[in-house]
Amino acid sequence: MFDFLDVYPWLLPVMIFFGRICDVSLGTLRIIFVSKGEKYKAPLIGFFEVFIWVVIISQILSRANDLVAYLSYAGGYAAGNYMGILLEKRIAFGIVLCRMYTQKSGHELIKRLNSLNYGATMTHGTGATNKIDIVETVIDRKEMKKLAAILTEFDSNIFYVVEDVRTKQNGIFPERKNILSRWRLGK
Repeated sequence: MFDFLDVYPWLLPVMIFFGRICDVSLGTLRIIFVSKGEKYKAPLIGFFEVFIWVVIISQILSRANDLVAYLSYAGGYAAGNYMGILLEKRIAFGIVLCRMYTQKSGHELIKRLNSLNYGATMTHGTGATNKIDIVETVIDRKEMKKLAAILTEFDSNIFYVVEDVRTKQNGIFPERKNILSRWRLGK
């Protein structure tokens, strides 16, 4: 299958390096999908992750007998971790709970969030120095940058924490944008 590696042996470390980047990046995505309960995506990604790994490891065991191949394996693993982190940030898969603590009016913040189709709930609390309003909202992770800008505009001293949420049900959530909605008739 890889007879060309006998003719071009310098391609083996390159193939090992990029193969490891692919399989480790897929492993990162698989772990994310497993943790989010995506029972169809995780096994599919796992299949390709292991397939790539088996191909790469078989080539190492049959052909690689030098330090360059071993270093390319380790370098591909390290680069794959880095790429996996970049991919994870890029896809921003999942939903989060954002809990905001402000000394300004929580009712005003809720009005602003509701005008942007974000549902929000407020409770009152006592901070270290003053009374505060605690506002919570559940959003798609992709929306977090937009929400952070809104919060900073509302209160430059706002404190907020973000937590991963596995599921959501029965609330006020913005409509999801579908990639096919651009081509729907009547839009």
